[in-house]
Amino acid sequence: MILKFYASLLLLFLINSVWTRTVRQVYDDLDPDHWSHYTSECPQECFCPPSFPNALYCDNKGLKEIPPIPARIWYLYLQNNQIETLSEKPFVNATHLRWINLNKNKITNSGIESGVLSKLKRLLYLFLEDNELEEVPAPLPVGLEQLRLARNKISRIPEGVFSHLENLTMLDLHQNSLLDSALQSDTFQGLNNLMQLNIAKNSLKKMPSSIPANTLQLFLDNNSIEVIPENYFSALPKVTFLRLNYNKLSDDGIPPNGFNVSSILDLQLSHNQLTKIPPINAHLEHLHLDHNKIKSVNGTQICPVSIALEEDFGYYGNIPRLRYLRLDGNEIQPPIPLDIMICFRLLQAVVI
Repeated sequence: MILKFYASLLLLFLINSVWTRTVRQVYDDLDPDHWSHYTSECPQECFCPPSFPNALYCDNKGLKEIPPIPARIWYLYLQNNQIETLSEKPFVNATHLRWINLNKNKITNSGIESGVLSKLKRLLYLFLEDNELEEVPAPLPVGLEQLRLARNKISRIPEGVFSHLENLTMLDLHQNSLLDSALQSDTFQGLNNLMQLNIAKNSLKKMPSSIPANTLQLFLDNNSIEVIPENYFSALPKVTFLRLNYNKLSDDGIPPNGFNVSSILDLQLSHNQLTKIPPINAHLEHLHLDHNKIKSVNGTQICPVSIALEEDFGYYGNIPRLRYLRLDGNEIQPPIPLDIMICFRLLQAVVI
């Protein structure tokens, strides 16, 4: 009994010590003169964690309107509500906002008050996924770094909406209603630092034009693209990850060296209509060609370098770097041809 008592006492002491230390850290980090405001300013519908005073959690509250946002807030969580409008009033004092999550609401373009977003001068991350937008909202904060607009009803991109977003590194527009006509030659003009562009699950029939030159990741899955234009990737010298799964690409739609690009390390062409493996570059590391119409594989023909030349260079030369090859869902019968293994000596996995 006494042992249990002392054990309980020790546990209580440890918990109290941790709690005291945590609270002391919070008090040390915050200005004592303003501490009383941190609790009184918190909207009744939301949660203001004492250990994270710059964050405001208003998610999953059934809100139809945005409550007044205190001036100290940097991170605002409003996802999973019933919000229909974005007006300037709740953000009057919120001049330090860096992050807003408004995913899974009912926001429409007509419900966004003119200029309300662009006035959030310090905003870096804006999440508006799973809403009811029909076009990209404009104008946007010039310092924005990530813009997520997936799973809306967007069919229109206003002219010049991205022209001043030089800091934007990620633009996610997947699963919307974009047609080829929505992507003009100057649509992405100004996105000089864009690294990831996701336009998957739209209604494109052509490769989009004028993709920013610094793009590293380009996702175009689940469209209806049939043709890769000649020298298309010469304007994208840094593209590393390219996804074109679930399109309508055939052998005739790919130029002779369409994917023979040294920057591409991961190429995904699953669920298309290819009957042969297109020429690839020796730098490619991952190749997905499952669920096409390929009947056979000839390692000598698809090898990006001469096998004889490869023998001369050995492991210290320009041997192909392919490590993962997926070919299942085609009409290829095992075993894997020996010349595949001779060419691609670094292969770690082949799915057939």
